[in-house]
Amino acid sequence: MANIFNAQEVLDMGIEKEKKRRDFYDLVSKKFSDRAMKELFEKLRDWEDAHIYKFTEIRGALEDSETQESYKGESEAYMNALIDDMLYRQVSPKEFSRNINTEIMAIRYGISFEKDAILFFNELLDYMTPSHKDKVLELIGEEKKHILYLTEMMRRYE
Repeated sequence: MANIFNAQEVLDMGIEKEKKRRDFYDLVSKKFSDRAMKELFEKLRDWEDAHIYKFTEIRGALEDSETQESYKGESEAYMNALIDDMLYRQVSPKEFSRNINTEIMAIRYGISFEKDAILFFNELLDYMTPSHKDKVLELIGEEKKHILYLTEMMRRYE
């Protein structure tokens, strides 16, 4: 049934979001000359790469399973809303250069991405086995740390 996502499809969506965050952080690390900014966004880029690897491992270990819906199309509409929001459509080199002109703006985008990751990963939990849930919860904890790093950096530029 086309309107029901399985866990692998949801993880694929999450992996795509991780790739966009990684690419965003890579662009930010090259955009500014401030060494601390460069280092933070290089670390964030590398951490997102590690998340891509972890989610790819989880995805490979999952069996097909379907979600239940209270009405036809519910899961598809909700997951599409999570994956295809304005924040992610704007992350391209063209949009990046047009929207990110200050360190504060880059940090705010990063915080928004990390909050979105936490929301998305929390939604993944419904699709996970107990052992995979632990891994996703660990990744959620890492995303929270990313917010703390970004918030600390923002204080330096305010």
